[in-house]
Amino acid sequence: MSLKRRIHLVQSPEEKKFMETALKIAFATTDMEIVNQHFGSAKSFAIYAVDQDQAQLLEAAEFGVLNQDGNEDKLSVKIELLNGCAAVYCQAIGASAINQLLAKNIQPVKVHEGSKIIDLITDLQNEIKAGPSSWLAKAINQYKTPDPDRFKKMEDEGWDE
Repeated sequence: MSLKRRIHLVQSPEEKKFMETALKIAFATTDMEIVNQHFGSAKSFAIYAVDQDQAQLLEAAEFGVLNQDGNEDKLSVKIELLNGCAAVYCQAIGASAINQLLAKNIQPVKVHEGSKIIDLITDLQNEIKAGPSSWLAKAINQYKTPDPDRFKKMEDEGWDE
């Protein structure tokens, strides 16, 4: 199984700067509005960059029709697509997929039927502002680039070797 279609959105210099602090979050969706797919048989994914103040669609990817069981090859292609994502939101997910995603530091998040992507992004942003859960805090720290002024700040605080 392979990727059928993949669209990357071009980023301006300001958007590239935003990506330095944003998390990549994927959503299993057929209509780019509602999370309505089982991870293993998802026909498409929408991938967003999300930080506490804004969200931006980065790419959309589409696969062919797949059965939920009996085709483990489908997982590797999807997990490869999600490389660099902190999480993937879906309606359901099997144990094998969960294990493979966690091994790649991608948090699977199961949502209720009819969950709107925009609402899930808003909830995620509110969680970032309020104090992230353990998986989200880990993802933020993992993908955060080191502050180039961190040693200067330590020196200003009186740190000494």
